[in-house]
Amino acid sequence: MSDLLKRIDARTKLAGANKLEILLFTLGADMSTGRKETFGINVFKVREVMRIPEITRAPDMPAAVEGMVSLRGMLVPVVDLAKYIGIHTDAPPAIMIVTEYNGHTQGFLVGEVDTILRLDWSEMKVPPSMLTARMGGLVTAVTELKDKRLVMMLDVEKILADTAQIDDSHLFSGLLPIDRPNRTVLYADDSSVARKQIERTLEAIGVNGVATVNGRQGWEELLKIATQADSAGRPVADFVQVILTDVEMPEMDGYVLTKNIKSDPRFQGIPVLMHSSLSSDANRQLGLSVGVDEYVPKFEPHRLAEVLSRLIK
Repeated sequence: MSDLLKRIDARTKLAGANKLEILLFTLGADMSTGRKETFGINVFKVREVMRIPEITRAPDMPAAVEGMVSLRGMLVPVVDLAKYIGIHTDAPPAIMIVTEYNGHTQGFLVGEVDTILRLDWSEMKVPPSMLTARMGGLVTAVTELKDKRLVMMLDVEKILADTAQIDDSHLFSGLLPIDRPNRTVLYADDSSVARKQIERTLEAIGVNGVATVNGRQGWEELLKIATQADSAGRPVADFVQVILTDVEMPEMDGYVLTKNIKSDPRFQGIPVLMHSSLSSDANRQLGLSVGVDEYVPKFEPHRLAEVLSRLIK
């Protein structure tokens, strides 16, 4: 299984070309339907893949959290994905995917790991509303393989928020409104959890927000605003003052969205703030290389508020 990840350090360059690599896995056959669904996670968020080590049970944890494992001296919570999603499988999980994002490390128990798939973000589509409802908003994107299998990308940020039992209300305390009325931030993020945190931050600092669910929708909304500005004979900067974008999004990622914005003179002078759970130096440098003005890790409302206030002022 180590062969699956041996080239991970060379993969950062894919993102700038609207490409990604996802690790495919299954949770076992669903006993109620007989189907074995295929899921995916961005390789950037995978630290390692291993056989399940000894798990230490811990009290007062959500039902889907099996306990903790010790990895090189660090205690890591372990989530049984089948239990979390509510799938009753025909066999217990055999593999643990160790993930790292948003400054947290956690293990996901799965049935089998398939392969790493390289594809274009444009091939990842927004899930149909029926699937979104069935999966409780857990699936952020889907794509169909050549063998007709449907791959569902999981919202790992939602899993972390649901299972970590973290009271984040304190993260928003002390945020003060900025002294700039009628300011607007357009933001693009496919995670409902991230969009909610952005919304709470904007409300706390007294800034209007325009929410979009991916880079393509964000770009389409910006084009509408540009047309509106042109009709009014005013610059686009009168209508939106900052553009905030995630990196990983179906149909168009944050890097391509940034390239589009920076290559269109109508958006000159409007700063682009990249807001991502991929907070490594490599991802930060890639964001800066396509023209991002600032790069802020997700789920740090005070840092986000400080940067937004500075850019708006």
